Formats: sequence, structure tokens, C-alpha cells
Amino acid sequence: MISRAWWKPGFWTAMGLLFTSAVSAWAQPATDLATLNAGVKSAQSAGDNAWMLTSAALVLMMTGPGLALFYGGLVRKKNILATMMQSFIMMALITVLWAVVGYSLAFGEGSAFIGNLRYMFLNGVDTAPNADYAATIPQLTFMVYQLMFAIITPALITGAFAERMKFSAMLLFMTLWSLFIYFPMAHMVWGKGGLLNAFLGGKIPCFDFAGGTVVHITSGVSALVCALYLGKRVGFPSGMKPHNMVLSFIGACMLWVGWFGFNAGSALGASGLASSAFVATHFAAAAAAISWVFAEWIKLGKPSILGGISGCVAGLVAITPASGFVEPMPALLIGLAAGVFCFYMVTAVKAKFGYDDSLDAFGVHGAGGTLGALLTGIFATNVVNNSLKDAAGNVARLGWMDGNFRQLLNQAIGCAIAWGLAIIGTLIILKICDLLIGLRVTVDEENEGLDLVLHGEEGYIME
Repeated sequence: MISRAWWKPGFWTAMGLLFTSAVSAWAQPATDLATLNAGVKSAQSAGDNAWMLTSAALVLMMTGPGLALFYGGLVRKKNILATMMQSFIMMALITVLWAVVGYSLAFGEGSAFIGNLRYMFLNGVDTAPNADYAATIPQLTFMVYQLMFAIITPALITGAFAERMKFSAMLLFMTLWSLFIYFPMAHMVWGKGGLLNAFLGGKIPCFDFAGGTVVHITSGVSALVCALYLGKRVGFPSGMKPHNMVLSFIGACMLWVGWFGFNAGSALGASGLASSAFVATHFAAAAAAISWVFAEWIKLGKPSILGGISGCVAGLVAITPASGFVEPMPALLIGLAAGVFCFYMVTAVKAKFGYDDSLDAFGVHGAGGTLGALLTGIFATNVVNNSLKDAAGNVARLGWMDGNFRQLLNQAIGCAIAWGLAIIGTLIILKICDLLIGLRVTVDEENEGLDLVLHGEEGYIME
């Protein structure tokens, strides 16, 4: 049929149109490719932003209701509202502090130890990305995500002085603690040019993916200092049993779920690295819950709910600095080690020295965070995280598993700096607060209960 129709005018018209279309397509491939690339980047930005906003919400959920319920159920019923209020008020207080100056001190380009005031009052923080930290999401998203870490960190400390600190003293202490301990530590580890920042010019490259040093060591060690400075609760250790394990169980499960935003969100995008951190987080929590329960079963004869939920939190704490650097099987090992180690810290060590860390903030967060930070130096591998390059532009060796034995020393230095800052800074801040307004409620007030004394309310009204 074609051989008979080639001479007809319609045939040549069709051929002309086909030729014109082909030339046009060939002449504008660059424009089409640019449009395609723009669309891909837009889709990536939208996906990353959606994940990061979700992660921010998950981390906020860790403080309220997660930590509020977890801590609230572990105290006596006369102190449940006062304990939950301590977590809740951090969501408000730290947000205001972060907006005014905190974000700038943590992520502004200053010295190796503290940021500058470039972003004070969130000046210049808008929907444009800050490529130094997260190139595919608005800086506003990055800012609010990091805010959630700043909120939960001081809230963790409240577990050490539960049932005996004045509300006014707690507010002053947390304000000063955030200004002089958390913000500088966050800058040193995560801020551009920070002393310990392995990816943005730090002189001592310390790996801390989601807050082993910044969050858990600083809060846990500060918690121990608080417990020692304030002294024991009236009547300690008798009569200090948790009043509602159901609340604590629910809170712990919320912490487990929220921790995916904490760790996987620290990939700062919906990437394969986020998936790796997600898996490592879950595996470590599960392994630690099992190892704590079995350690308790062997020593005390019965596996308890309190042991199970404490174990899962210990595993989550320990995997936090390592979550973006380790494979699933090392994550399991970190979890197993954390469960046994933290069980030992909150039973044998606490009993031997007799300090009243009310809700084991040091035994879980301080000890678990230190263990996790050190193990990161052993198990970190560029198979999981290949974003760090050496001087020649090649993928750098990360931890001991990659042949970089020196990283364990860097991790130890990072831990030592976090410990030192927390101990010295917390002691000074406690002394200031004690001199200005006093730290503890009176013996009579403590016996009556902080719910009524500090807030004029009761958690349980049985009528």
C-alpha cells in the first residue's frame, strides 16, 4: 500500500510534519532535560520536607505525651501532675528561648564552641534551604526539627530531681542550662565549624548522628549532678514505687515510636540513610528490651514490665549516636550491650553509691549515651554512611570496622567534653539558682505532694 501511495500529496505532508517534529525534539533536549531535573528536585524537596515535618512531630510527641506519661507513671500519685508539668512546660519555655536566641547560638557560624547571633529572633530563617545543613528542605523546617531536640533534652533531666524541686527553680535552671550547656554542645557537634563536627570543619571529628553526646550524655550527667546536689527524697528508698505502670508503659511505647523521628529524621531527608537509621533504631530497642528483661530475670527471679520498657529506652539511647553509621547486626549488638549495662547501672551502681536519681535519668541516658557514643567509634562504617570524604575526595573510613582505629579516641574525647561541660556547668547553674530562689520544697511540702503544693491540683480525685 505504501508503494502505491508515495506519490500522493498527503503522504509528503505527513512526512514533512514527522520530520519537523523530530528536528524540534532534537533541537531542544537541553530545555526538556532542565525541566525534568527541576521537576525531580521539586519532588525530592517536597518528599524530604514532608518526612522532616513528620519527624519533627514525632520528636515532639516524645516529650508530650511520651516522656510525660513515662515519668508521670513512675512517681507517687501525689506528684504525677507536677512531674508531667515539667515535661509540658519545656515544650513552651524552650520554644520561646529557641526562637529568640537558641537556634542562632546552636547553628549560627561563630567559634568552635558557640554560634553567633546571626539568626537571633529567627532573622533570615525562611523557606529557602540552608545548604550547609539541609539542602533540600526549608531552613524553617530544619530549625523547627532541631527545636524538638532542644525541648526533650532538658525534660529528660527532670527525672533525676522528680518529687522535690520547686517549679520556679526548675524554670530558671532549665533556662540557664539550655543557654550555657545545650546550645554550646549542639553547636560543637552539629553546628558549622563546631569543634566536634565531623562533617562541617570540626577539629576533632566526633560521630553523633542524632544526639548521643548532645542530648543523652549532657542530660544524663547533669541529672546525676542534680540528684547529688539536691539530696535524697524524704523517706528514700522506702515507699518510692511507681504508682501507675500502665501510664509508664504507654509512655514508653510512644517514646519507641517517636524515636524513629529522632533518629531516622536526623538523615534530614527521605533517603536510604533514613531507612538505615530507622532499622538500626528498631533493632537496638528490641535487643535491649530482651537483654534487660533476661538480666533482671536472672538476678531477681522475675521479668517485669518496668524492666522491659526501661530496656527499650536504654537501647534507643545507645543507638542514637550510631543510628546513621551502623548496619543492622551491629545495631543489635549495641542494643544487647545497652540493656545489660544500663540494668547494672540502675541496680548495682545506684545501690552501691546510694544516690537518689529518682527515675534513673543518669543510669539510662548518661550511661547509655556514653556507651553508644563509644561503640559508634567501633561499628561506624562507610557502607552505611558515605558522605564523609578524605582529603583526596575519596569516601573516608569511619570507625574501627573500616580500619579507622583512631575514631574511638575521637569518640572518647567527645564524651569527655560532654561530661565535663555537663558537670561543671550544672554545678554552677544549680548554685546560682539555689542562691537566688532556693531549689527544694520544704519537707512538709514534699510530704504533702507537689501537685497540691505547687499547682493546687490533684491528679486523682476519688469521690
